[in-house]
Amino acid sequence: MKNLIIVESPAKARTIENFLGKDFKVVASKGHIRDLPKKQFGITIENDKFIPKYVVSSDHKDVVKEIKKLAKDAEQIFIATDEDREGEAIGYHIAKAIGKKPESLPRIVFHEITKSAINNALQNPRNIDMNRVDAQQARRLLDRIVGYKLSPLLASKIQRGLSAGRVQSATLKLIVDREREIQAFKPQTYYSIEAIFNEVIESSLYSFEGKTLKKLDIASKEFADEIVKSAKSDTFIVEKIEKSIKSAKTPPPFMTSTLQQAASTQLGFSPKKTMQIAQKLYEGVKTNEGITGIITYMRTDSLNLAKEAIESARAFIKEQYGSEYLPKEPKNYQSKSKGAQEAHEAIRPTKVDFTPELAAKYLEKDELKLYTLIYNRFIACQMSDAKYELQNLFIKGSKATFKAQGKRVLFDGFYKVLGNNEKDVLLPDLKEGQSVTLTKIEAKEHQTEPPARYSEASLIKELEKRGIGRPSTYAPTISILQAREYIEIIKKRIHPTKIAFTVIEVLEKHFDEIVDANFTSKMEESLDLIAQGKEDWQKVLLDFYEPFMQKVEKGKKEIKSLKSIKPLGKKCPKCEDGELVIRSGRYGEFISCSNFPKCKYSASLEENKEEEKTNEVCEKCGSPMVIKNSRRGKFLACSAYPKCKNTKPLNPPKELDVPCPKCGGKIVERMGKRGKFYGCANYPKCDFVTNLLPTNKKCPKCNFMMGYKELKTKKYYECLQCKEKIQD
Repeated sequence: MKNLIIVESPAKARTIENFLGKDFKVVASKGHIRDLPKKQFGITIENDKFIPKYVVSSDHKDVVKEIKKLAKDAEQIFIATDEDREGEAIGYHIAKAIGKKPESLPRIVFHEITKSAINNALQNPRNIDMNRVDAQQARRLLDRIVGYKLSPLLASKIQRGLSAGRVQSATLKLIVDREREIQAFKPQTYYSIEAIFNEVIESSLYSFEGKTLKKLDIASKEFADEIVKSAKSDTFIVEKIEKSIKSAKTPPPFMTSTLQQAASTQLGFSPKKTMQIAQKLYEGVKTNEGITGIITYMRTDSLNLAKEAIESARAFIKEQYGSEYLPKEPKNYQSKSKGAQEAHEAIRPTKVDFTPELAAKYLEKDELKLYTLIYNRFIACQMSDAKYELQNLFIKGSKATFKAQGKRVLFDGFYKVLGNNEKDVLLPDLKEGQSVTLTKIEAKEHQTEPPARYSEASLIKELEKRGIGRPSTYAPTISILQAREYIEIIKKRIHPTKIAFTVIEVLEKHFDEIVDANFTSKMEESLDLIAQGKEDWQKVLLDFYEPFMQKVEKGKKEIKSLKSIKPLGKKCPKCEDGELVIRSGRYGEFISCSNFPKCKYSASLEENKEEEKTNEVCEKCGSPMVIKNSRRGKFLACSAYPKCKNTKPLNPPKELDVPCPKCGGKIVERMGKRGKFYGCANYPKCDFVTNLLPTNKKCPKCNFMMGYKELKTKKYYECLQCKEKIQD
């Protein structure tokens, strides 16, 4: 074997090896092979210098052994990890782990995993960039310092298992602050006046008695009624007609944050899912030309596009859509992100001729959805702007003036690819001074709405805007907050849990810089300067460490314990030795055993309310049955629990006077997670089940049982076998 190429991912290794001949062997490190130890601080501080202790993780020892063996026989070893700082650091640690000097190994980088890109990279190797390595190392050590010094303090003062992080805590504060705004919000009532003229012209009140009205200016029903009454007895003319031509600018290509936002809003993908799929598309999938990467690197904050990519897009646009859709000059975009690494590229398809229509033959459903999103956005960014005409029609009476707005697309431009959800609103052809007739007018009551909770997409947008984190950290940060149970995502909106408020209140009071977005953003800027060789990474760490540790020591003394344990005066039903106590958790108070963690019994307060006695007797042991509570409601349980664990429904299922069409048994009404349903009482021997009310009516088509359905607008019977419907 002559040459060895080391990458991170096995999928990436397979794709690259397909491009190269027998002279190359491609092997994967499977991510980080060296890191700080999991169960130790792992940082020694001597003479104001931070010395990290890196270890090879147990699950990577065999990988390192294999790479070492291959490296011995290799004529040349190439480091080909991802092009971002994390990839640079992984390359450095690979060299160290196999006993090589990092500066002695050629480093190759590429924005896309295609044959031409790999060959070009091999012809133009460089050295490992130690400034980038130091920047990533500083980030890792900062996160370890915060995690190892602050998390135990929170756990000791508030609750076991809590954690804090440099980016994580600043993100959580944004979420908590938004929730505080919602809780403090007081709605205001206001009115809008809507009118229709000549039966077709829809308009809104623009001004009254010479005063242009804003959204909240009509705050009382009396004022709204006065305007309506005045207009009804008035006459109106077309005072002014305004027309203007506007352009809708083409959107830029995707970078990490905007891809995650678009995939969330348009495809319903979580940021984590988006990045997992994008990783596959980047590393290599099956295509008409074999296995190859079909998008460029997906962790980027740059909007740059390669000259060749722009030229291929322009040729494609001209051929597919015509010259009118092609602007005279290529379009270039510049990122507004703080510290954007403009040497990188935006996310784009690697080959324009691998269209979504062709890709549909090779990609899985979700892969195709994301690829189509990326492909169309790239093509659209090089197309002509869309043009539309705006019309403003002012209709004036003696007191009130109304405004009607029209809009129509004159040239669809990039809408040809991305589509346009807005329909044309055409106004009738009128002239200034022409009389119009008021057809209808009404005052509509509204209330101001509180600020919306963050969605994953809008949170990422806010993090990007404030410079918190980097493209590679957006998705993991949200995942960590979920895993720590600081947040819940309900109906695609992020809700902080009760413990999140407690943690943020403590951090705000004692560690304000950790949750300060500006501080976190400035730290990212410092890391950028380290990567550029303009800042010393040891100094950045020292400047943070000393004041931070002073606050940690101060916090140990000054932060009052928020842990509260209230004894219930009952023995634990599991270990029969400990006493039941009320503790505080992420979601409020709950019951657990005083012998925790030896005994891990826990229950909700609802489940441990005083048991209601009944006259029923347990058929298994003869003890009285009691009524207990659970998340699904009340049920009967044996009072001898845990010796006897017999339970049964409090209310037996209701029987129907209709025999089961499968076995002739009884049909009973049951309740499930999705509401009421009907099933055979002989379950599981008989699996008959339906959401429709079973009836004695037979299907005229197949003679099977028909079920009854009643909706707001109609009532009908539906066959439970062939789905034939009959209107009631």
